[in-house]
Amino acid sequence: MTAASNNQQLSLGALVGLVVGSMVGSGIFAVPAAFARSTGAAGAFVAWAIAGFGMLMLAFVFQTLSRRRPDLDAGIYAYAREGFGNYLGFASAAGYWIGCCLADVACLVLIKATLGQFFPVFGDGTTVVAIVSASILLWGVHVLVLRGVKQAAALNTIATVAKIVPIGVFIVVAIVGFRADIFALNFWGGAEPGVSGVASQVRQTLLVTVFVFVGIEGASVYSRYARRREDVGVATVLGFLGVLCLLVLVTMLSYGVLLRPDLAALPAPSMAGVMAALVGPWGLVFISVGLLISVLGNYLSWSLLAAEVLHSAAKNRTMPAFLARENGNGAPVGALWLTNIVIQAFLLVTWFAEYAFTLALKMTSAMTLVPYLLVAAFGLKLAWTGETYEAEPALARNVDWVRAAIATVYALGMLYAGGLKFLLLSAVLYAPGTILYLLARREQKARIFTGPEMIVFALIVVAAIAALFALDTGLISV
Repeated sequence: MTAASNNQQLSLGALVGLVVGSMVGSGIFAVPAAFARSTGAAGAFVAWAIAGFGMLMLAFVFQTLSRRRPDLDAGIYAYAREGFGNYLGFASAAGYWIGCCLADVACLVLIKATLGQFFPVFGDGTTVVAIVSASILLWGVHVLVLRGVKQAAALNTIATVAKIVPIGVFIVVAIVGFRADIFALNFWGGAEPGVSGVASQVRQTLLVTVFVFVGIEGASVYSRYARRREDVGVATVLGFLGVLCLLVLVTMLSYGVLLRPDLAALPAPSMAGVMAALVGPWGLVFISVGLLISVLGNYLSWSLLAAEVLHSAAKNRTMPAFLARENGNGAPVGALWLTNIVIQAFLLVTWFAEYAFTLALKMTSAMTLVPYLLVAAFGLKLAWTGETYEAEPALARNVDWVRAAIATVYALGMLYAGGLKFLLLSAVLYAPGTILYLLARREQKARIFTGPEMIVFALIVVAAIAALFALDTGLISV
């Protein structure tokens, strides 16, 4: 793979912006009510500690892999392919790509739903006017990205700064208005004081954390554009720690503003309700505008990530060759066209979905959890076999093994928390998506599946059939 041209290379700041921009979307604006519905302050703190520690280990795995295998410059996809073969590498790329497309759909729906609070014609984001205007935005961003990745990434950095400002203002105002007596009443969340009551609340709350960390791999996906290879791992860890601090502060400070039942009853975005309780009605408008900027920036981040992972897989000959095409600006034109056509198709489907935003959000998580697991498992494999550790002391290898093992267990736990329903539904997308893999193998005149790969594909097909049967009979619903 050829390196990115000098005028397309990304600085450490731009890479951090990609990580933060990918992670900070609608989720942070919804966490006050989402946590209050399940737990008090004690349970929230424990849940963030568990989730933060698990994801920090995954961030360290990304950092370690970027240093030990700098030749794998397609990030999340390349690690799965190198560690577990062509088809699982393809599945990682396809799953992550489809997850990005669904995340963009969620962003588009939420943008229009937010506008619907002020302009009823947009409704809940799935009206005819909302879908038409979302389609115009979709193809407008398409034209922007075609002008070059660096220009789009620079705009993403500006959007990231712009959406951090209202969150920062909220945190400052919440610190000033924080009431220790209200926080004390909210501490145990209505449960009996002690470990057992908090443990039950934490289990329920962990489901919320599954969705807010997606995007941690932003710098890794774009590693081929990094000005310095070591910046990739640094950007991943710095971006993650920054977002984690914001999430914890927003969650915990909210418990010192409103009593838990009132906090839980707030409509989305619940941060706006907390702000309104602190400063009056203008706080609602202020946070709503911040949400709009945040989700617009989040949409741009996911558009960049979706096209890049598809393009990288094609450059590595795991996707059809037409997806590797670039234009004169170095933008992945083939991958971008297919990505936006798929997003447009998903956007049209939202017309028929009762809870389009929630479905898109949860499916995004289901599609990206498997790639996360494969990255963690590859880090564990390197440390276990000793590959790339030949000239280093045993301590470095042991530390990386522990980190990767924790990240692998945590990724499995995230899959379990997400539930069987969404794993089955993800198979409905994985199975037909394999057509791209078949086209690529045919272009190369290569054997399609090895024996183990055929078993994996068969399991995906069986799961997809089971999901379709369950949908038809009403056993599961969307």
